Amino acid sequence: MKKIQFMDTSLRDGFQSVFGARALTDDFIPAVEAGVHAGITHMEAGGGARFQALFMYCGESAFDMMDRFREAAGPDVSLQTLARGINVVALSAQPRDMIDLHARMFKKHGMTHIRNFDALNDVRNLIYSGQCIANAGLHHQVVVSMMELPPGCTGAHDAPFYIRTLQEILDSGLPFDSVCFKDASGTCNPKKFYDTIKAARKVLGDDVVIWAHTHETAGVGVTQYKAAIEAGCDGVDLARSPLSGGTCQPDILSLWHALKGTDYMLDIDVTEILKANHVLQDCLKDYFFPPEAQKVSSEVILSPMPGGALTANTMMMRDTGTLELYPKVIEAMGECVSRGGFGTSVTPVSQFYFQQAYANVTQGPWKKMTDGYGKMVLGYFGRTPVPPDPEIVAIAEKQLGKPVFTGDPVDVLEPGIPKAEEILKREGLPVTDENIFIVGALATDGGNKGLDFLKGHQTINVRKATPEKPAEKSGAPSPALRPAADSGPADYTVTVDGKAYQVTVEAATGQVKAVKPTEVPKKPVETIPVKASLQGIVYEIYAEVGDKVRRGDTLMILEAMKMETPIAAPADGTVASIEVEKKQVVKPEQLVATLT
Repeated sequence: MKKIQFMDTSLRDGFQSVFGARALTDDFIPAVEAGVHAGITHMEAGGGARFQALFMYCGESAFDMMDRFREAAGPDVSLQTLARGINVVALSAQPRDMIDLHARMFKKHGMTHIRNFDALNDVRNLIYSGQCIANAGLHHQVVVSMMELPPGCTGAHDAPFYIRTLQEILDSGLPFDSVCFKDASGTCNPKKFYDTIKAARKVLGDDVVIWAHTHETAGVGVTQYKAAIEAGCDGVDLARSPLSGGTCQPDILSLWHALKGTDYMLDIDVTEILKANHVLQDCLKDYFFPPEAQKVSSEVILSPMPGGALTANTMMMRDTGTLELYPKVIEAMGECVSRGGFGTSVTPVSQFYFQQAYANVTQGPWKKMTDGYGKMVLGYFGRTPVPPDPEIVAIAEKQLGKPVFTGDPVDVLEPGIPKAEEILKREGLPVTDENIFIVGALATDGGNKGLDFLKGHQTINVRKATPEKPAEKSGAPSPALRPAADSGPADYTVTVDGKAYQVTVEAATGQVKAVKPTEVPKKPVETIPVKASLQGIVYEIYAEVGDKVRRGDTLMILEAMKMETPIAAPADGTVASIEVEKKQVVKPEQLVATLT
């Protein structure tokens, strides 16, 4: 009987797939210890969105988290992280020096394995990152990314396409220790999984370890795994309750049960796994579990949305007050996939699809080409599996002002370490490898979120179910204040015969203390309103009252769906008022500033 290996993904992919990666280290360390006690020897411990989310939403360092994870797991447990090819764990494509630093830093902080994927299945994006992982002495698990295409689409994402991608990996000579077939949306039909892994086994021979990854979002995860195992797969990703099923990985006990009576088994102590489940459940008893994370969402078969992105997006839609738009956005996402070149719906491409769908729903179809989706169809992240729709490419060229790019994306990126060092020195912060990577990996067009963290501007946005005091409504007027009987003098403006006087009155006695002439207020100057173009959170405000601005200057940045949208001055003028604050949620057409 063949023993099937498994990795417990609860404390990385589970966190991402349920909480949008927002989970505090103090809250889950007992679950690490309980998993080890239950006999689990392979855990997913970081990477992917669990890198940036710690800095952006948890007020924690991901490096500190990995250190604590290793300490709790002990020296012998394999700890794996997730990397996105040339993006590694950053918010954008990284230059070679940062890609190399990523591998060395994750090795330093206790990781043993890195799973490395490219959403476009462009093997060029895997070669250098894979070499760096191997050079750091880490187990490199190279990935072929999978999904189901929307109805009526053909030309990629079938078994022959995946085997061609695998052959490109072999022909490239990049070093790897195992191969993973990763279906982040859980949408591939089981027969596709079977045919792909059966053919891969013939190509790779009997000695290479083949892994399968999926989510239960569409309700077919266990069936996919059974098909993969029967085709020759050696290992799968599983999770512990309550971070299993739904948008997460299939449950450990569910697959254990499904393999009964077959030639395959999971070598687990069921009683100990149940105990570990109870510890994890207790750790998370105060967390808010979105209902969409715990159910079958079969609509993703038509618009492949990864489990790890579904709740991250719905959490952000909750934050921006637009959750009611989710059905329309997920429907619109199908068109973005079908016209965008069939990049696999996994980070960052899944976010490109969702951001573009969100913009199409909120601003009109293709009225706003989002930066990520536009650059993808123009080739700036690599080659898409099939050419994107020429009409969409033309719209992207016009709106982004960029030509089609056919080169290797990593070749056009300038070294990142010198830039990060310069920033740290300018800000008076320690120049360490960790800080260099944090500043380099979390830079955005709207600001540097890594620098914000290092300067102590830490944001805690972890959604828990415990009752909280209702927040005051943003923009609500303060109650009127009246002077108390023993208060100090009060000032009034009195106009007599067209002349204005400033009068100071002692509140307690009513006695006039002083009279000063003042100017009659002039007729108010006509102002130019500046309004929000979409619903989002105010991420950064660049302008101040009194600033001279020119038409097109960026006044502030709104953030929605990890998409940063600048609000520009509609005309030349002077900033007369700023009507919002950082972190405030604004609605479309809401006044955010005025100019004169």
